[in-house]
Amino acid sequence: MKTIFITILLIAFVNLSFGQTEKVSNKNVADSFEANYNSGNFDAIFSSFSPEMQTALPLDKTKEFLTGLKTQVGKITKRQFVRYEQTYASYKTNFERALFAVNISVDNNAKINGLFVKPFKESNLPTIARNSTKLILPFKDQWTVIWGGDTKELNYHVESEAQKNAFDFVITDSKGNSYKTDGKTNEDYYAFGKELFAPCDGEVVLVVDGVKDNVPGKLNPIYIPGNTVIIKTGNNEFLFFAHFKQHSIVVKEGQKIKQGQVLGLCGNSGNSSEAHLHFHIQNVEDMNTATGVKCYFDKIQVDGQTKMDYSPIQKEKISNEKK
Repeated sequence: MKTIFITILLIAFVNLSFGQTEKVSNKNVADSFEANYNSGNFDAIFSSFSPEMQTALPLDKTKEFLTGLKTQVGKITKRQFVRYEQTYASYKTNFERALFAVNISVDNNAKINGLFVKPFKESNLPTIARNSTKLILPFKDQWTVIWGGDTKELNYHVESEAQKNAFDFVITDSKGNSYKTDGKTNEDYYAFGKELFAPCDGEVVLVVDGVKDNVPGKLNPIYIPGNTVIIKTGNNEFLFFAHFKQHSIVVKEGQKIKQGQVLGLCGNSGNSSEAHLHFHIQNVEDMNTATGVKCYFDKIQVDGQTKMDYSPIQKEKISNEKK
């Protein structure tokens, strides 16, 4: 059930230095790259590569990468030169659905010999060490933490800037299974279709609903979070819920919600192999530029023991404290 959100492509062959004023050669190449990318003329982009670049990234791989990027984030709508980073001219680039830094290196023949696409980081983004908003767990009854904690062994999410404090939750039975019989259908999984709730009061700032649920074991890498809800708290923390069941989300963008209000149903959409809830907190709404926030729940049951202000870890069975 791993989720990997953004592909980063890095290829470089030169070691030059420039000033901090955009050169005409870089501008012309970047303008051409944007025009060809938006029009889907990926053959022209490949033709603009240096021989070394073409060898490292053949035409089929170039098309695969650019097609995947365009499918995920759409066309380029705005691009602004920021600075030079070693050999690269770095551009703050607004796509239809994301903000990236597109870094392009050009050789003496005005050929692209380096291409680096990564999430754009604003220098003034707020940093939040942990949530200050009191949270309940976003589900009823007892669920199991599949991924959670601060080490790679406990939580593969730690390698992602935005998801480094994320959790994956499922429901398991006395045998440790997350499904009833053979796990071949979504309905066989205990978590599938279970209601998910708002952990606190807040405002819904993003809803994605309409991504099909996967056949168990098959992943959808096109829109990786699947059906999604993001809630902004009164303390400017952004609660991120992924993999809802298709067409099950019952809240709307801009809606003010209360703690315990139903958001939708647990599903298996996006880059997910089985029905589960992915949940994390981040410091801004856009996951491409966000930094993860350590998540603590106010008062919960952990393996039958009451824990206050607690952040669960892998294999723990957790539930809300009964009132």
